[in-house]
Parts: sequence; C-alpha cells; structure tokens
Amino acid sequence: MTHDHDLELRPTAAQTEAALNPPAGRNGGDLVVETLAGLGATTVFGLPGQHALGMFDALRRSDLRYVGLRVENNAGFAADAYGRITGEAAPLLLSTGPGALTSLAALQEARAASAPVLAISSQVPTAGLGGGRHGYLHELPDQAASFRGVVKSVHTVRTQSQIPSAIAEAWTSALTAPHGPVWVEIPQDVLLAGTHLPVVTAVDATPDELPPRPELTAVAADLLSRAERPAIIAGGGVVRADASGKLRQLAERLDAPVVTTFGGKGAFPWTHPLSLQSWLEDRHTTDFLEDADVLLVVGSGLGELSSNYHTFKPRGRVIQIEADLGKLESNHPALGIHAEARLALQALLETVSERTDPTAPDRVRALLAKVADRISGQELTLEQDVLAAVRRALPAGSPSFWDMTILAYWAWSAFDAKAPNTMHSAQGAGGLGYGFPAALGAAAADPTHPVLAVSGDGGALYSIAELATARQYDLNVTWLIVDDGGYGILREYMTDAFGEPTATELTRPDFVALAESFGVPGIRTTPETLETDLTKALAAPGPSVVVLPAVLRMFAATHLGSGGHADSPE
Repeated sequence: MTHDHDLELRPTAAQTEAALNPPAGRNGGDLVVETLAGLGATTVFGLPGQHALGMFDALRRSDLRYVGLRVENNAGFAADAYGRITGEAAPLLLSTGPGALTSLAALQEARAASAPVLAISSQVPTAGLGGGRHGYLHELPDQAASFRGVVKSVHTVRTQSQIPSAIAEAWTSALTAPHGPVWVEIPQDVLLAGTHLPVVTAVDATPDELPPRPELTAVAADLLSRAERPAIIAGGGVVRADASGKLRQLAERLDAPVVTTFGGKGAFPWTHPLSLQSWLEDRHTTDFLEDADVLLVVGSGLGELSSNYHTFKPRGRVIQIEADLGKLESNHPALGIHAEARLALQALLETVSERTDPTAPDRVRALLAKVADRISGQELTLEQDVLAAVRRALPAGSPSFWDMTILAYWAWSAFDAKAPNTMHSAQGAGGLGYGFPAALGAAAADPTHPVLAVSGDGGALYSIAELATARQYDLNVTWLIVDDGGYGILREYMTDAFGEPTATELTRPDFVALAESFGVPGIRTTPETLETDLTKALAAPGPSVVVLPAVLRMFAATHLGSGGHADSPE
C-alpha cells in the first residue's frame, strides 16, 4: 500500500537529476547559505574573517543579500532589530575567536529582548576541537562555552553532512517562543572543503506552538470575570506575539485598565480610555497596580524596570502569562500560565465573562493626572518639549531605536509609540551602542519607512563607524545625537550619590563634520528647531545625522533609596 506521505517523500525526476549532478565549485559554505535560503532567509548580516571565508565566498553564489557592518557587536545589533521587525530569524555570520566574542553584548541584548538571531560562526580546524592547545589563530579551549550562558542553544558542526540539520535545529530554537539568539559554529576546514553533497533546497524547521493549559485559563477567566478592580500589565511578549488586538478586546470586555512595560510599548493604544500608558517608574502607578484585586500580567517577567525597581508588592491575585519558563513566578507568586501571549489571550477571550465598570476610565484619568502633576512640579519643560518634538517629527508608522541615554529613559515612560513593534531600545540588557546599528537593521528589513535612531554622545561613539555602513547601503536612517558632553545619566547618579561626578566627562568630535566626512548629511539643531530639522532629515532619502547640543535631566525617581533609572552610561 502506498501512503500519501510516501508520495511526498519521493523525489521528482528533476530533483533526482539535480541531486545526482550538483554544480561544481561548491564548498561547505555553500551548504550554509543554501540551508539559510531553504529556510526562507533573504538577508544576512556579519563581518568576514579568515576562518569564515568559506561562508563569505559562498554568498556570491547565492541570492542572499549581505549587509556588512564594521564591528561584530554592531552587526549583532542590526540582526537583533531585523529579527524584531520581521519576526524572522536573522542570520549573523561571524569569524572565530575575537570576531565571535565581540558579538557577545549584542547577543545578550537579543536574549534579554527575545529577538531571534541565528549566529553562525567559524571555528578552528576540526583537529583543534576538544580543548587541546594546538596554536591555531583565534583558538579558544572551548569557544562555545563563552556563549552557552548567553544564547538559547549552541550547535557545533563537525562534518558537512551535519550543516543543514544543525542550522535547521538552531533556526527552530530561535523562533520557538520565547524567541532568542542561537549559536552555530563550523570548523574552518569543513567550510572550505569542496562538497559533492546535493544542493540544499527546502528545509523543514517549523517551531512548535506554546498553547496554554486549558484548566489554567479556565481558572484565570473565572478570576478575571469576578474581579472588582482588575488591571493588566502588558509586556514585550504581547508585541512579539502580535497579540495587541486580542489584548485590547480582553481589556474592553473586562473594563480593565492596561499599563505597558517599556518592552511592551505600543501593545495598547496610548490614548485609549483604559490606557495607563507606561509610567511604571512612578509610585502613583505602582500604587494603582498594587490595589488591583486581580492583576493579569501578559508577556512580562516583572523584572527590575517593570516593577519600579522591585518596590511593587501586589496585594491581589496575580495571573502571569509568560513564554519564558524561567520568568514564570520568578518575582511574584502567581497563577503561572506557561504559554505564548497570543494563544493565551485567545483562550481567555473564549472563556471570560463580560464585566462592566463605568468607574475605570475615571480612575485612569485620575492616575494620569497625578503623574502629570508630579512631573510638572520638577521644572522639566525642556525635556518634555524635546520628546514631544521627536514624536511630532517621526511618522506614525516609522520605527525608532533608542540607545541608553536620558532621552530614551524619558521615552520609556512618556513616548507614545503609536503602534506595536515600532519602539525598541536596549533596556533588556542595558548596554551602550544599540540605537544606530539596530536602526540600520530595521531599515534593511523595511525600506518603505524612515527609521529614527537616538543616542547620546557617549553611546554614539560606540557605533560611529557604522556611518560607513549606512552610506554604503544607502539606508534610510536618521540619527539623532543628543550631545551633553559626557555620560549624562552617570553624571546625575554620581552627583546625587557623591556630590560630584568622576570619569563622566568626554572629549567628543564635531559630529556634524564627522558625519559629512562619511558622505552623510549632518545638521546641528536646537530644541526650538529640532522638530523642523528632524522632519526634513527623516523625509530625505538615505542616512542623515541631527545633532542636538543639550543637557537633559531625568525626572525624580520614586522607588526606595537613591539611584537612577538604569545602570548603563549615558
């Protein structure tokens, strides 16, 4: 008896002919790029190196688009943003040792933000694997060990026949909720050796879904239906799952106010009558959430930033929906539901009873008024005006990428993202240098919208070399650099803690002249002309730089003790 699936597995005559007579001149690197194309990849990021030349040689025989950056860490940030924007696993091609290790900070950010990045690195020749000291260039006793604590999974290839399956397995891992970066390493000799293996065509790598257990969603629906003061915290998991529409339906059915975390910006409409916006670093918001008798947390681990620096102490029942098993009940006891946000919200919509609370919009307005009064009493008009100018200049559908800088800390709380998956920052791991290279990755993913990057002068110097990348590929990125002459937030922290700052002041270049030396238009602006200058820059095709000399201040913190808003410079 012949089954249908037997017919599916039987190759066609053309496939048989192609397999028996593969093209000449292929090497192990061809198996890499063929597998990526078979998985659906169209764009790869990276930086060549001696051990990885087999992969890069194979690129010219493929249809994959290559976007090469100047520093491996920046290439990782670009791949991170590409993965966030597209929801696809973004290939990142790297070389052994120093090249690989330079990407670690970017991969840490991708892991913290659940961005799907497929990093493929070369390794020393096969004879050098296993921890011996053979003296190969770039050799490490165990290169993979440097990545195991950072990425979701590590895959080491030893033969050419392992390449397609290893990459497919890594691809599946990267795109299985929670998304994240993965690591594949292939020895130099395996990449360079000629191959007679058939051309890799379609590759099956379908991520498994992560549905909720129905008995848990039944209990959650009952708690929410009977709640007197329900509230919702929406995190980045809602954005990654494309579940903002379902979140809105559930909030409206329950009349439940919604606050979005900094990673969940745009998950709920900013001006909706039930929107508490994103003022999580505010005691008024913390008090409001603590007062909820049932609190639904979707796609957030309630970490340091989302819990007002762990001062949040819920008094009611907590329901936590989280795809990352390690984050489930990691900070607060809860009815923990290990599931992807979209599937869990759909299950709740199918089982929850409608409730009406005409007081909810009034309570939301009262809370936002308290927040506004607190901020208005601190003489921060400049900061609010600058952020408002950026919002007016940026088209509603355009993405923005924010480095660790004071204006970004303001944006976490006060910026209306307008739509899901349009505002991104490095607040997952908190490293410097994210904004501009990430914006380049987003522009490569979607050239139909201008992209905004925001950095301070200190953070800008981490990625200034990528002005060459922006010019080379003519990417539509406008880079706003807020130049305050140093690491501004650390200047504030140290002054508050010790009376004066140390090691925070920087000699910096003329950023306009520097941009123009790369062939990138630059302009120096003022707070009064920022909106006009930024609007013009965003409307012009290709890259541009707008420099705003200004010393901005943070709004006062409300969490216990002294300290600030992040532990990274700028």
